Amino acid sequence: MSIPPIPPFVPILLVAILLPFLSRRVGHALGIVVTAAVVPYVWLLPEGVLISGNLFGFSTIFLYVDSFSRLMGSIFVFIGSIGVIYSYASDADTVQTAFALSYVGTSIGAVFAGDWLTLVFFVELMAIGSTLLVWHYGGRAVRAGFRYALWHGIGGTLLLAAIVWQYVTVDSVLFSAADGIVGTVPQVLAVVGAGVMVGFIGLHTWLPDTYPRPHIAASVFLSVYTTKTGVYIMFRILPDGQLAVAYMGGGMAVFGALMALMQSDMRRLLSYHIQSQVGYMIAGIGIGTTLATAGAFGHVFNHILYKSLLFMTVGVVIFRTGEKSLKHVGGLARKMPVTALAFSIAALSIAGFPGFNGFVSKGMVLAAADYEELEVLWWLLILGGVGTFLSFIKLGYHVFFHGDYDGEIRDATTGQKIAMGIVAGLCVIFGIVPSALFSIIPAGSEIKYETFTLGHIGEGVVLAIAGIIGFTILHRPLQRVGRVPDVDDIYNPAVFYGTRAMVKGVTESFARVDRLVVHLTTRTQWLLDNPERGIRRIRAVVERSKGAEYPDETPKPGTLRAGIGQSIALIVAVLALMLFVLLFS
Repeated sequence: MSIPPIPPFVPILLVAILLPFLSRRVGHALGIVVTAAVVPYVWLLPEGVLISGNLFGFSTIFLYVDSFSRLMGSIFVFIGSIGVIYSYASDADTVQTAFALSYVGTSIGAVFAGDWLTLVFFVELMAIGSTLLVWHYGGRAVRAGFRYALWHGIGGTLLLAAIVWQYVTVDSVLFSAADGIVGTVPQVLAVVGAGVMVGFIGLHTWLPDTYPRPHIAASVFLSVYTTKTGVYIMFRILPDGQLAVAYMGGGMAVFGALMALMQSDMRRLLSYHIQSQVGYMIAGIGIGTTLATAGAFGHVFNHILYKSLLFMTVGVVIFRTGEKSLKHVGGLARKMPVTALAFSIAALSIAGFPGFNGFVSKGMVLAAADYEELEVLWWLLILGGVGTFLSFIKLGYHVFFHGDYDGEIRDATTGQKIAMGIVAGLCVIFGIVPSALFSIIPAGSEIKYETFTLGHIGEGVVLAIAGIIGFTILHRPLQRVGRVPDVDDIYNPAVFYGTRAMVKGVTESFARVDRLVVHLTTRTQWLLDNPERGIRRIRAVVERSKGAEYPDETPKPGTLRAGIGQSIALIVAVLALMLFVLLFS
């Protein structure tokens, strides 16, 4: 009897459980060792169904390995180990890192699931772990965490509804039972549910609202897992693509870059660029060709590297200065040269400049849109690229190269430098040697794409020039930009006042019904107690209508007096009426 392999998430979750009971040094060391050891383990697992079983009475697959899940699992575990190094170097406590590793472990469980039920089970655990990671910091992060949890509850509910529909349709929750989610309505439910996770326009506000709030090390973890798991889920929903989703991705690329350009909070700017860059991934998934899908997952891999590096560099600035706004810092390149260099590598990577990893994967998605003659989508992605250059020229200019921060500060700690150095090196390696990326992404060996053609290099250089010219024109007006409203400024008050009106309407309606019932009961009881006076009262009403005057003998509410007999008669009558309704309804 063969022993099934250990799922990669198991050792990580075990460490997460142990961490709060260990010292900070020992706990973080254990977290680094275990996560680093799981990276090669993921690549040693054979492909196929490795562990199957039963969950809530449904046939499920707890461990399923293919080229997509292997890529996602390996980069998730790797960046988890980097995140633990950075957490220790940034004074994070063991409880926070425990929450972070629970987030890492459940994300890995989601991408290695072989059925919809197991996947959504881990997705909900991810939401819990990441919410606790946000809440742990306290302060303004608590309120943001509530909104974050609410949004992901909505997304998870929609996804679960689609899964129930899928089960009713194909009589199975296994991925192999159907090619993605089948049927128009369940597809829409699933796409919108995953759309919350990836930051569809209108469903994205939890992202820039939450990620700037917690500890700087928590933001590094948050920038990686939820949105990229959402991209993976979108692929499982639509393995053959859907152009409407592709155009949403193009819109995200432009909208996220535009909103980022107008931010002064450094981490809020980076958060909007998560939405923008995930837009390229969603565009690739939506196009659905082999090149587009490979480009989408290559961009997932590359984005996790450069985005985590960006959050680490900005985190170091906040760690050393205590300032969150780029308006309150400046000229830090002279005082923090290592951090400035790491930021420059990450910025050139996310902008897609030739020689850096973002250029490779972003170019694949653009080429896929071009090959399919999707001109509007191609232009949306190009505009998103220009906006990205503009945003990071702005961020780098104000934080590192312009002005002079008043005060003596040191550069990153040794641990922070190690974490940033490893990731920065990979951003350069995968940019200079694209074959290294092609060897690990799904269908990478099958695609026919030349990275360093004159056309592609020219495209990257033109985007950079457009960004420089645009920033030269816009940097002064952008300095005067205050708070920029997002769509939540519309629906937050709409939901608040709409809910308030609904609740008030319901409670007022009940109050009116209550007053009417009391009034009718009072008058009926008085009539039963005083039949003769009741007849005179009725006659008085008639006479009064003719102009005669009679005293009103009907008691006011609260003066009800009833005899025992009349009360029993009334109770019997009500019970008889209820019985009649039950029998004949």
